[in-house]
Amino acid sequence: MVLYNPKDWWKLIFAFRKSDTFRRSLPGILGVAAYATATVWVEKEILHLEFVNTTVIHSLVGFVLSLLLVFRTNSAYDRWWEGRKIWGSFVNNSRNLALKVSVLMQSKELRERFRILIPNYIYAAKEHLRGPVDIRELEPCDKYPVTYYNRQGHVPSQVMKAMYSEIEVWKQSENPEPERLLYLNNELQSFTDNIGACERIKKTPIPYSYNIFLKKVIFLYIFTMPIGFAQQFSYWTALIVPLLFYIFISIEMIAEEIEDPFGKDENDLPTDAIYETIRENVDEIIGR
Repeated sequence: MVLYNPKDWWKLIFAFRKSDTFRRSLPGILGVAAYATATVWVEKEILHLEFVNTTVIHSLVGFVLSLLLVFRTNSAYDRWWEGRKIWGSFVNNSRNLALKVSVLMQSKELRERFRILIPNYIYAAKEHLRGPVDIRELEPCDKYPVTYYNRQGHVPSQVMKAMYSEIEVWKQSENPEPERLLYLNNELQSFTDNIGACERIKKTPIPYSYNIFLKKVIFLYIFTMPIGFAQQFSYWTALIVPLLFYIFISIEMIAEEIEDPFGKDENDLPTDAIYETIRENVDEIIGR
């Protein structure tokens, strides 16, 4: 995720990063400019066509297209923001669980296992949403070495199973009061609920029909525009049409990027930093 100062207007206007839509759409912009120039030249120099009020249709279609793009962007941002709230819940619940473990459990061995397992769960969740989990990056402990995990399975659930196993060990060894077991259950359950919510966001993209329809409308709108604009704007059409193409295609590209916020793109959620925060907090609360 890119960290920036939203008040630094000039730097933001003239900054070009890898994720900037202008850089990514530049080949398309140049192609549209060449197409618009050729269309104007054919109309004016060869066919000598004359149209009347040719921009009216594009004005009406442009209004409808703008509404569709607003809906598209809002839907994508809702998914991004929901993902951020879920990862905020991971932070809060990790701290709560660590605090309760550090106070309720008398066994140093049990506390140490939870100190390792809690960050391991967050790491497994983070990598699971990106692809296969590299189990070699998980921190091993006495009862749960790297070989305990099956990289072909659902690694977050495997870590959670280990935590529930340790709860059972605590129950058998220290015989805590039943209500104390309930203290820990809410946080453990929330972890599974959170990963399920993230999977729902990741595995449920915008409906295919809507996505392809929007792209077709943008394509038709842009590639018919030079035909209608040539009479009114002449060769200025070669500047106007690429500019409108850049605006519309950029909105769609931004929506595509943020609707799956768990990857490594610059506009995705800072899950790496969140994981490091959780790991440091758990180490501080439970202690080594």
